[in-house]
Amino acid sequence: MLPFAPKQIEPELDKVIDFLKKALNQIRTSRATPALVENLKVNLDGTETLLKQLASISCPQSNQIVIQPWAEDYLISIEKAISENDLGFNPIVDQKIIRITLPSLSEERREDLLRIVRGKIEEARQTIRHWWDEGWKKIQEEYSNKEISEDEKFKLKDKLHKLIEDYYQKIEEVKEIKSKEITEK
Repeated sequence: MLPFAPKQIEPELDKVIDFLKKALNQIRTSRATPALVENLKVNLDGTETLLKQLASISCPQSNQIVIQPWAEDYLISIEKAISENDLGFNPIVDQKIIRITLPSLSEERREDLLRIVRGKIEEARQTIRHWWDEGWKKIQEEYSNKEISEDEKFKLKDKLHKLIEDYYQKIEEVKEIKSKEITEK
């Protein structure tokens, strides 16, 4: 068995960052993005299908989303799915497309969104902390089993610490970007 190396947990840490980015992309800002609606479940004759599988989604303006269904039959089901989800905007059917114009965010709503972002950031930090604990546990286990020396133990701990700090920094960068999007008017 290979000795533990902090890089071994890097794929798991990458998953945390990817998950965080996807979660934050679904939080509405004053800027339109397909991510706001693409994963909505649309009921087609009793079958739940993701919106992105039924239509093309574009953002021709910074505050507008245009949904063009692949088939006209989907139009009413898509409109209903958007209306029934608590997204804070109303779809308008315009011939064969659906237009959504995002309203401006109130200061109160911006604060609510920032609170949600902070919660998601904290969850990501806790998951990163879990991986630090797992790595440190593995290092101590190898030291206890005399697989590594005390010097190696502390070198690995330093490498693990550096890796975790790098990922905390990535979380901060993601947080700053999303916070800026929310607070922009």
